[in-house]
Formats: sequence, structure tokens, C-alpha cells
Amino acid sequence: MEEKFFALRPAGYRYLQEKLGIVGMPNWHYSSVSKISTHHSKDQEGFIEEIFRKQYWPGEELVDHLEFALKYDGVNLALMVRIFEHIPQEEIIKYVKSKPTSIYARRIWFFYEFLTGNKLPVNDISSGNYVNVLEPNKYYTIQSGKKSQRHRIINNLLGPQAFCPIIRRTEKLIKLESDDLRKRCEEITANYSLELLRRALSYLYNKETKSSFDIENITPIASRTERFISLLKLAEKEDFCDKERLIELQNRIVDPRFKNTGYRNSQNYIGQTVSYQKELIHYISPKPDDLPIMMSGLIETHKRMKKGDLPSVIHAAAIAYGFVFLHPFEDGNGRIHRFLIHNILSLHKTFPHGLMFPISAVMLKNSAEYDASLEIFSRPLLQLIDYRLDNMGHMTVQNDTAIWYQYIDMTAQAEALYDFVVQTIDEELVDELSFLADYDKTKKMIQSIIDMPDRLIDLFINLCLQNNGTLSEGKRSTHFDFLTDNELTAMEQVIKDTFNPQN
Repeated sequence: MEEKFFALRPAGYRYLQEKLGIVGMPNWHYSSVSKISTHHSKDQEGFIEEIFRKQYWPGEELVDHLEFALKYDGVNLALMVRIFEHIPQEEIIKYVKSKPTSIYARRIWFFYEFLTGNKLPVNDISSGNYVNVLEPNKYYTIQSGKKSQRHRIINNLLGPQAFCPIIRRTEKLIKLESDDLRKRCEEITANYSLELLRRALSYLYNKETKSSFDIENITPIASRTERFISLLKLAEKEDFCDKERLIELQNRIVDPRFKNTGYRNSQNYIGQTVSYQKELIHYISPKPDDLPIMMSGLIETHKRMKKGDLPSVIHAAAIAYGFVFLHPFEDGNGRIHRFLIHNILSLHKTFPHGLMFPISAVMLKNSAEYDASLEIFSRPLLQLIDYRLDNMGHMTVQNDTAIWYQYIDMTAQAEALYDFVVQTIDEELVDELSFLADYDKTKKMIQSIIDMPDRLIDLFINLCLQNNGTLSEGKRSTHFDFLTDNELTAMEQVIKDTFNPQN
């Protein structure tokens, strides 16, 4: 019985969390070492449980398990912060000095000083090759990282200490990044006339704006719609990931009464009232005191990624999702998050000039998948936050939560965004351009049956599409009492032949 009980022992991050009493965001990979079984792993919705043979057991030393974690469980910066808070500094010093040429010892040394801001009493390394702190074949990294002569390490992390996301090079992302998104768009648009594409641009700007507001169940007034459209047109030309530009952006898309002059100075959260004075909390944002340094880090990360030759969707995922998780304003965060996706993809020239990309429409159609891309971070986060909510709905966060927002693994968000982008190109863009082409053809055919104003043709088509291809008696008597029965039958047949409205 005793042998069976000890047959499976936690290793790496799981060992350290159990040994040191650390709770944290779930890591994508956890390890165990078995005395009796062979090596195998199990993948459950992107989370891997791997069991290693007994010769992999790292021993009982804490730092040896941290080395094991870096080798097999991956880089989890937030967990490392907590681990470094619990491991005595003397143990880390002893470990680093005992392995002066070890790549993993140098990485742990670098991470300790990078994450804690404390310099260990260890002499700089005077010679030897430089190694990347992140392995480029496993992670998305900055190509021209800054050299740390002290550790003989190349810092190729995506961001600074204040905000540093991690995105792993999964099989799915490696496959998707080989797609030439711009070429795919050009092949689609080549099938349509320039005149139609110009009209499509105006239509798609409106659709993207409406969809972005619809995701939040907001019906904007006409002036706010026009302001958002004008901003989307600027997204292709200007970089908005800057404090002043973000504040300007927020001011232009929200109700004037909820404009911010800077980042929010109160604790906000997303909740749902389920009964009197009872809130169901869905998401809690960082403390307002933590925001300035985090937002500064987010903007610095954007600058690094912009220069770092990264795939555009990886860049957009890290910054746009990072922004919405930080939630720096009282209102408008979701719309700015989706705007930043457009902005960053445009800065990378991912799509042909002048092409509007209705990604919010795809997110709206696939709301469960979009919500899941947010909740994979927000749900486990709630378990780590101690908060108090008074009867006026004011929230106070009572524990230190900053690291969970500073060091997010955004692999799941990057995968989700790639799916949305591909679907936007292959389905939404194709469907919308095809619809507009069919619409033009339908108008010309109706015009050949009866010569009437464009306004009435548009009304006729829309009313028929709303009623399975036929015009109701009530609508006919109200708007089209001048049509003969033969004209009406012929016009309805054009709608049915072109659009097949029942489908």
C-alpha cells in the first residue's frame, strides 16, 4: 500500500506549489514522476498532465524543482514571482554558484533579478556564449533582444517587468502563422470590381461598428456611430497604442458624461445583478493604484513587439487582450480592445489598403468562443482575489493581485484571435462581398422590370428578404400599391432566384 501511495509524486511547479503553499493561475502543463509507470501525457482542452519515469525525479531541493519546471512545465512568470518570495535567497545563490555554466541556472538567476528587482550577491559571468532567456522554438520572442552581460543572457521577452505576456508556439499557431493573410484577402477581392469594393468599404465600416457595440448590448446614437467609423478609418494610418491616444479614443467613443481624463482611479468590475443587493461577479480589474505601471508596461510591450518582427495576430492578441484585461477606463474598454485589433493588424499591413475587416461581426456570431477567450483568464482569476462589495456596489480588493495581470499566458487568446481572423477572411468577407454583388445584380434586374427610384428598390428588396422572398399584403398596400400583379410576381422571383431567402 505504501509503494502504491508514493507511486506518483508531483514535480516542477506542482511540487513547489504544494510544498510552499502557493495558489496561482493554472499552468498549461503540470508534471508528476512515477515509480511504476512509463512515460505518458494527457491533454484536456489545452491543459497537459504529463507523467515522467522515475529517473526524471529532480530530488527534494526547491531550486531543482524550479529547474525541472522551466524544462518541462514552461515559463510561468507569475508563479515564479510567488516561488521566489518563498525560496530563501541563500538557496538560489548556492544553486547559481554551483552551476556557473548551466543554461537553466543562468535563466533562473536572470528571472529572479528581472522579476524581483533584487540583485543577488553573485559575480557577473565574464565569458561564454549568450543564450536566449526564452527558447524561440517554444515561445514567440523579440528577435533582437537586449543582452544582459551579467548573466550572458539575451532578454528576448515580449515585454518589460511591468507587463510581460507569454505566448507559446503551439502546433496550431505555428500552422496558422504560415498563412499569408494578405494574399488570401487579395485573392478574394480580385473577384470584384473597384466600384463594388468602394461601396463595400462603407457598408463594412458600419457593420463592424454596429457589431462592436452589439457585443456589449449597446445601441449607439448616430453621432457615436459616425465617430467610431471615423476612428476605424484612422486605424489604418496611425498608432493608437499610446496613453494620450488611448484616452482620446475613449473620449470619442463613450457617452460624454463618462469621459476619462486619465486611467481610472476607482476599482471596477463586471457583474450581474441576480437579486436585491446580490451581484454575480464575472471579472475584477486590477487595482487602480497598479494601473499606471501596468499600462506603461503594456505600451512598452507594444513598442517592442512592433519592432520585434512578430506575426501580426500574435502582436494584436497580446496588446488587445492585455488592454481589456487591464480595463484602464470606466467605460469603453471592450470597444477599444476590438479597435486595437484593427489598429495593430493594420500597422502590420496584414490586409490590403482600404479593406475593412469585420472581425467584430465574427466575434458576435461566435459569442461563445469569444467569451471563452476572455473567461479562460477571468474565471480562475476570481479564485485568487479577496474582495469586499458594499451595499452601494463599491468594491475593495484586499490582497495583492498585480502579478496575475502583469504576467498572463496569452496563448489561448492568440489561438482564438487567429480563428476569428481566418473566419473573417474565409467566411464573413466572402459572404458580404458576394451579398453586395448579388444585391447589385438584383437591383438591375428589378430596374428592368419597372423603372422606379433606388430608394424604393432598396425597400422592396429588404422587405422581401425579411419575409422569405415575398412582399406581404400589408407592405404592398402601404408602399407598393402601384405595382401590377405580374410586376410583383416577377420582382419576387428575382429575389428568390438570387438570394434564396429561406436559407
